[in-house]
Amino acid sequence: MVEIISIRFKNGGKEYYFNPNGAQFQVGDGVIVETTRGTEFAQCVRGNNLIDEIELTAPLRPVVRKATDEDVRLLEKNKEREKQAFGICQQKIGEHGLDMKLVSAEYNFDGSKIIFFFTSEGRVDFRALVKDLAGTLRTRIELRQIGVRDEAKLLGGLGICGKPFCCAQFLEEFQPVSIKMAKTQNLSLNPTKISGTCGRLMCCLKYEQEAYEDLVKKAPKQESFVETPDGAGTVSGVNLLRQTAQVRLESDPETPKTYHNSELCVIRSGKGKRPEGYVEPPLEELAKLRRKEEDVPAPVTEEASLAAAIEAAFPSRDRRQPGEEREEQPQPGRHNRRRRSREEGENHPPREERPQQKERPAREEGGDYRRRRRRRPKGNGGGKPSAPQ
Repeated sequence: MVEIISIRFKNGGKEYYFNPNGAQFQVGDGVIVETTRGTEFAQCVRGNNLIDEIELTAPLRPVVRKATDEDVRLLEKNKEREKQAFGICQQKIGEHGLDMKLVSAEYNFDGSKIIFFFTSEGRVDFRALVKDLAGTLRTRIELRQIGVRDEAKLLGGLGICGKPFCCAQFLEEFQPVSIKMAKTQNLSLNPTKISGTCGRLMCCLKYEQEAYEDLVKKAPKQESFVETPDGAGTVSGVNLLRQTAQVRLESDPETPKTYHNSELCVIRSGKGKRPEGYVEPPLEELAKLRRKEEDVPAPVTEEASLAAAIEAAFPSRDRRQPGEEREEQPQPGRHNRRRRSREEGENHPPREERPQQKERPAREEGGDYRRRRRRRPKGNGGGKPSAPQ
């Protein structure tokens, strides 16, 4: 087990593990860490805890120290410098006539380098722009091209649902979203309704995709030929969430009816012709098949429930009507057999007239009177000679 803390550089950004180096941190504390970009200011989002080494994908870097009030003032100063650098960069882009949209500017913690994020439809030759910015700002310059989804994550805003962008709040990484997800969820393919502010498909289409895929497996396809309790027909519509299907019956194609998926028996899945030689079974058999009467218990009446309670309290062999004598059942045993023999008319001599058994000879001291068991010959177990091999 390894002790770690989780930090985040931006709101809604990805969490990173760092070694607390023996110090204790609480949620919300500012920390100074060393990264590939240099010294950075971050915020602790999860305090000291232990995790398994298997969960670590890279060696842990130690935390330099806990942030002080002076570090917080330096961070605020860098934000003011970023606003000034952003305006200067926009002015220089216009002077050079470059086809690029500046998104944001970001200073590292010690102020030795500034990064400009921009978007563009193609490649941009900004070598002259970098030289001009370096001479004006007197620091290292880095220009980084990003996509429109990253732009929405950096700027933030409100979506068509009225809530802040998911990518700016809690999404650490972008998941791939395709138009097939919108088709599976029976959404309108109007781009204005399924696209976010960034112009790409909304990230929330991914949230319920697995649930819809499971429902699709249990639902019949469009234009499938099915059997219903009212006869055969063709599926004209499917409601995945309610697990129902709309069927046009052959007996009444003008009035579609709605059935639950459990009431349908698919004869031909998807589009195609009616199966050759298909004979529609009687409606009684279809209804019986759909209801599955063999699995449904018979309704319990009040008299049946009362009789079951009496039977459980007083078993049938102990229960008798008033005035009725209890019938004694003969029990197996020596005395019962003798009584049954007398009732059947058998004549048994008195005990004193029965022949006496022979007296056993007295055992001599030291004699071996143990009963010897007959040993069976080894072989097939029955005492017979085994067949020749």
